[in-house]
Amino acid sequence: MQPTLLAIDTATEVCSVALARGERIIERAEPVGQKHSERILPMVDALLREADMQLSDCDAIAFGAGPGAFTGLRIACGVAQGLAFGARKPVVAIGNLAALALAAYSAERIAGRVLATIDARMQEAYWAVYSVDGGTLNEAAAPALVAAAGLAELCRRHAPDLVAGNALRSFPEVMAELDCTTAPDARASAASIAVLAAIEFARGRAVAPELAAPIYVRDRVALTVDERRAAAALAGR
Repeated sequence: MQPTLLAIDTATEVCSVALARGERIIERAEPVGQKHSERILPMVDALLREADMQLSDCDAIAFGAGPGAFTGLRIACGVAQGLAFGARKPVVAIGNLAALALAAYSAERIAGRVLATIDARMQEAYWAVYSVDGGTLNEAAAPALVAAAGLAELCRRHAPDLVAGNALRSFPEVMAELDCTTAPDARASAASIAVLAAIEFARGRAVAPELAAPIYVRDRVALTVDERRAAAALAGR
């Protein structure tokens, strides 16, 4: 029996929720800006009503654990924990870069190596590499942080068949140097998180709600005043 999973993602400006029941996945997504905390629970309620289900019908609650916006990751983790506690269900944390890689692969159907990368602000990007074979995703390089100036060299070193994520839009000079397929508009969503969560759940990797945690990768969320001034001065040269 394939599990029934509720998945949520608030790592970007798009808030999304998905319900996976075997092969069938239904999803709701809204661009909400900074209003994730206001919209996520109403979206979950609407999705469950659409599916004519109760939260107790789910086997587990999954969430996009990051990397991504710090506040968004905390919201996703906290909401997943709260729902799971209330329903007495386990939690499955899924990396957003893995979900991005899966979404890009599903759209492009290019097997091989996928380098997923998203804008981390502060002229940096989050990245990870996954190998895809027959739809199975395997981590080849763990999520990490790189300066935007070093992203193109990173891509050359790992020689991906596909590079996906909004860092390509944020740093167009990187995309100009690549000779592989690119998917700058691909994004992780609750639907791709649900697909990966079903696999992890079947492998016994769901955890108690209190053990769930975001994947931050970076422990700084902003430049200091002096760093912002220095960056502005450098940009004005």
